[in-house]
Amino acid sequence: MRLTMVGTGYVGLVTGVCLSNTGNEVTCLDTDARKIETLRQGGCPIYEPGLTDLMERNIAAGRLKFSTDPKIAHRDADMIFICVGTPSDERGHTDLKYVESASDDIADVLKALGPKQKPKIIVVKSTVPVGTTFFVRDRIRARVGAEIPFEVADNPEFLKEGAAIDDFNKPDRVVVGVEHEWVGEAMKDLYDPFVRNGHPVYVMDVLSAEMVKYASNNFLATKISFINEMANLCEAYGANISRVREGMCSDKRIGNAFLYPGLGYGGSCFPKDTLACIMMGDKAGIEATLSKSVHAVNQKQRDRFFDKVQAHFKKDGGLTGKTIAFWGIAFKPRTDDIREAPALTLMRKALGYGAKCRAFDPVANENARREMGGGNGEGGVTICEDMYDAVKGADALIVSTDWDEFKSPDFDRIKTLMKGRAIFDGRNLYKTSMMAQAGFHYYSVGRAPVHPQ
Repeated sequence: MRLTMVGTGYVGLVTGVCLSNTGNEVTCLDTDARKIETLRQGGCPIYEPGLTDLMERNIAAGRLKFSTDPKIAHRDADMIFICVGTPSDERGHTDLKYVESASDDIADVLKALGPKQKPKIIVVKSTVPVGTTFFVRDRIRARVGAEIPFEVADNPEFLKEGAAIDDFNKPDRVVVGVEHEWVGEAMKDLYDPFVRNGHPVYVMDVLSAEMVKYASNNFLATKISFINEMANLCEAYGANISRVREGMCSDKRIGNAFLYPGLGYGGSCFPKDTLACIMMGDKAGIEATLSKSVHAVNQKQRDRFFDKVQAHFKKDGGLTGKTIAFWGIAFKPRTDDIREAPALTLMRKALGYGAKCRAFDPVANENARREMGGGNGEGGVTICEDMYDAVKGADALIVSTDWDEFKSPDFDRIKTLMKGRAIFDGRNLYKTSMMAQAGFHYYSVGRAPVHPQ
C-alpha cells in the first residue's frame, strides 16, 4: 500500500518506519523543514532503540521517504495517518489545532484531485477525545463537498517509549474503529504481517476505538497512583512497600505491571490522557471523580518526595547554597523524552529554594539543555556528560530515572566525590541495608529511611 504519516514524532515516525519495513511505500510528512532534512540524511530526531537502523534500511530500499509538501505526500496515498500532537492546554483540555491543520491539508488535496479518485482512508492515529474522528470527517466534508469520496477510521497507538519497535512489530492487539466494513478489512490487511503471532485485530465502531486508548492509559495511570498511595501509607506506618508489593502482586488477579512506587508518571501520554478523561467528563456532565484523584495523587507524589529533601537539610540551613545532583532526566529509561519528567519538577523546586543542580542522563542531556537554559551553570543548572561528574561536590544525589547504569554504582567513588552523604532514591534501586553499611543517609519511596551506621 501507499501510505502517508502526517507528523514525524514518536508515533508517526515509528509507525511509518515499521510499515515501510513490511513492503509498503511510506511518506512521512512534517512542517519542520530542518527535521525532514535530517530524516532524509538518515538522522533520527528522537531516541528510540532500533529505530535508526530500521529507518536507514528502508530509506536505502526506497520504501521510506520524507516531505514537507502535503500535495506530494497525499496525492497517491491509499491511506493517510494523522499522527500529530494533541497537547493539553492550560486548562488540561486537549488542543486539536494540529489535527485541524492536518485535516485541512488533506481536504485541499482531495478537492484538487476531484470526484473520480479512489476513496482514500483517513486514519486518525493521534490520541484524541471521543468524537474527534467524526469531527475530522465532517471538517473535511465541509471543505470538499458531497461528491469527493473518502473514508475515516480511528487506529489508536499503544507504543511504549523505549520499546516502541517491539510494541509495533509484536502488538498485544490492534484496535481499529470504522464506519464501513470494507475499511476494516483494508486495515486488517495492512496489519496482517504484525499479528501472525495470533494476537487479535479488533474492528469496532469509531467511538469505542477512540475510548479504548483513554480507558487503557487511565487504568495504567490509576495503578501507578494507587501503588504510590500505598507507599505513602507504608512510610507512615513503618511497613515496607517492597514487601507489600510482593504479597499483593502474587495474586494473579492483580499482577505486577505498573505497580512500582516512585515519583509518579510523566511523559506525553498518562498526564495528558488522564486530563482528557476529566475534560470529557466535564463536557458530558459526568464528574470523573477517580480520574481527578489519580491525577491529584500523581502530582502530590513529587511534592512529598521533595519534602524529604527539604526535611533532611532543615537543620543545615535549608537548601540555599546547596548543590543537588540528579541521575536521570528523561521521564523513564530508554527514551530522551523529558515531557512532564519528575526530574525537571524536582530541579525547579530545588532552584526555587536557592539550590544549584548538576544532572546527567544517558540520552536526554541535549533536550534538558534546551529546556533548562543551556545547562552550562547559568540559571543554576549544569548538565554533565558523566554520572560521576554530576555528583562532584554535591550535597545530595537524587535518583530520578531508573537507567540500568545507575543500578550498581561505585558507592565508594560517590562518597569520595560528594560533599554530602545523602541519597534520595525516587526509583527504589538500592537495598536499604546496603545503603546503611555504605555510609549514606538514604531515603526511598514507601520504605523507612536509613542512616550511616
